[in-house]
Amino acid sequence: MRALILALALMPGAAAAGGLGAARTLPAGSVIAAADLTVIDTDRPGLTDPSAAIGMQTRITVYEGRPLHANMLRPPRLITRNQVVRLSFQRGALRIDTEGRALSDGAAGELIRVMNMGSRSTVSAQVMSDGTLEVIP
Repeated sequence: MRALILALALMPGAAAAGGLGAARTLPAGSVIAAADLTVIDTDRPGLTDPSAAIGMQTRITVYEGRPLHANMLRPPRLITRNQVVRLSFQRGALRIDTEGRALSDGAAGELIRVMNMGSRSTVSAQVMSDGTLEVIP
């Protein structure tokens, strides 16, 4: 990624460029890679730091050549609505693992509602970086 930042900084006209744009049309839900970015010359404000966009997911379709804005991006979703997930509860030495059904999408660190498949009760759980859910007591 440092090589991309350096290459973007050394490109002719990079100092006058308005920011980052899409190198190709990015459908909603796409995770942005370095190859998806290009420097564009625009007077419209937008993102200028590639590290702010790489690894993020698009909320909407971003067309080729359009500037990228922070409100177009979100952290990648690890959990999707109606997905069957592993649900864990831990308190002291007690650990309970069961299956649940996600009631909304969720990215790492977010709280979402999950239905316990065994009891049919709804609980709040935090999305962990490995895609599992930890019940919040």
